[in-house]
Amino acid sequence: MNTRGLRSQLKDSVPVTGLCPQAGPYGVQDSLRRGFSSVKNELLPSHPLELSEKNFQLNQDKMNFNTLRNIQGLHAPLKLQMEYRAARQIQRLPFLPSSNLALDTLRGTDDSIGFEDILNDPVLSEIMGDPHIMTEYKLGVL
Repeated sequence: MNTRGLRSQLKDSVPVTGLCPQAGPYGVQDSLRRGFSSVKNELLPSHPLELSEKNFQLNQDKMNFNTLRNIQGLHAPLKLQMEYRAARQIQRLPFLPSSNLALDTLRGTDDSIGFEDILNDPVLSEIMGDPHIMTEYKLGVL
């Protein structure tokens, strides 16, 4: 197996925007809000299947859109993409977790229980703080 070719392929497919993508206005990471970061974890995936798993929903949507386009024409995937975009914009206040039920219903995943339903992403965990400060931070006032 050519591991050098695989590693270069993985490096090329992972977008690297900067050394610290979560940097604040002065170029320093906000560790209190974002936590500590590891540059190594941001540059390379730890397993070859990690990229596939991260992009699973995107690849699934592309495949469904292509099938829908071949069956019903160009208007069907465009309408569905517009509905997805509108459903993604519906969110609760910043200090309350959003369930994205409308998006799950459009995708047909509202009746399935997955890994993320039980062991959820720490980014989406319930955060209780001062509602005014969290809303101002989300709006960019702070």
